[in-house]
Amino acid sequence: MTDVLPPATTAKDWSSDQEVRWCPGCGDYSILKAVQMLMPELGGRPENTVFVSGIGCAARFPYYMNTYGMHSIHGRAPAIATGLAMARDDLDVWVVGGDGDMLSIGGNHLIHALRRNVNLTILMFNNQIYGLTKGQYSPTSEVGKVTKSTPFGSLDQPFNPVSVALGAEATFVARTHDMDRKHMQEMFRRARDHRGAAFVEIFQNCNVFNNGAFETLTARSARDDMLIPLVHGEPVRFGAEREKGVAIDPQGRAQIVSVADVGEDAILVHDEARAEPGLAFTLSRLSAGPSEPTPIGVFRAVERPDYGSETNRQLAAAQDRSGSGDLRSLLHSRPTWDVS
Repeated sequence: MTDVLPPATTAKDWSSDQEVRWCPGCGDYSILKAVQMLMPELGGRPENTVFVSGIGCAARFPYYMNTYGMHSIHGRAPAIATGLAMARDDLDVWVVGGDGDMLSIGGNHLIHALRRNVNLTILMFNNQIYGLTKGQYSPTSEVGKVTKSTPFGSLDQPFNPVSVALGAEATFVARTHDMDRKHMQEMFRRARDHRGAAFVEIFQNCNVFNNGAFETLTARSARDDMLIPLVHGEPVRFGAEREKGVAIDPQGRAQIVSVADVGEDAILVHDEARAEPGLAFTLSRLSAGPSEPTPIGVFRAVERPDYGSETNRQLAAAQDRSGSGDLRSLLHSRPTWDVS
C-alpha cells in the first residue's frame, strides 16, 4: 500500500474568505500577497500552519490567511508563539507584527524568543510610526519626528531592528522591503527554512501617517544607488555599474567606498554564516536611516540547537536518569501527588 500525497496547494488555498481591510495603498497588501503566493512553494499545509500576531495594522494578518491563527494582545505574540512552538513542534509557526508592537511593549518578548532560538519565523513590518492608533511616533521613528504625540519632535534615539536582533544573538536575521515581491519571498523562504528563531525586518510604507518614509531607498529609480544587496560569499558592491562597495577601515568600521579607488581586494566579502555576529552587526550600523545607502538581504544565518529540541532532550535525559516516571501523565494527572 502506498501513501497518498495530499494535493498541491495554490495561493487561493492559503487566502481566507475575509475582506482585506487596510488603507488603500498600504504596504501590508504587498507583503500579504507575497506570503500567500509563496506558501504553496514551501510545501507546507494550511492545517499545519499558524500565524500569531499582536496588536496593530500588521496584526490583522492572521484573518487573511486560511490557516490557524491567533490575534493576541499587544506585544505578546512572540511569547504566545513560543508556547505553541514548544508544545507542537510539528507546526509551522509564524509571528507577524509592527515595529511598535514588537519593539515597544513587546520588546522583551521578542529578544528572549530570539536569544532562546525558538523555532519561529518572525516578520516585523517597520513603517516607523504607529498606524492603527493614528500616527504617534514609534520605537523606530527618527529623532525629531513630529507627530501627534511628539508635537515638538521626538527626543528618543530609535532602535535599529536588525541591530537589536543581532544583539539578541538571533541565528537568522534579514531585511527586505515591500516594493520588491521577489526579494521579499526569497527572504521569507530562507527564514521559514531556517531551524530556530528567524527574524525578518520589512520596510513597509504607511501611506496615511508616514508616507514615503523609505522612498529614498525603495523608489525604483533609487534602488541601485541606495540599496546594498548582501549575498553570501560575494563582495558587497552596489550601484548601477557596481562601482561602489563596502570596506572595513583600520578601526573596524564599515564604510562606503569607490571600488576604483580602493581596488576589488579591499571590498568586504559577505559571510552570513560567520559564527561571531560582530561583522553582521557592523553592516547593520552602516546606515543611520533610510536617507543613506542601506544593506538588505540576509545579515546572519548560523546553526544552533533550537530551544524546543534542547528542552525535549533535557526532559528525556531526566526521565532516563530517574528510570521511571512519565512527565506527560504527571501533567495531566489529578492536582495532587506524592513525592517520595
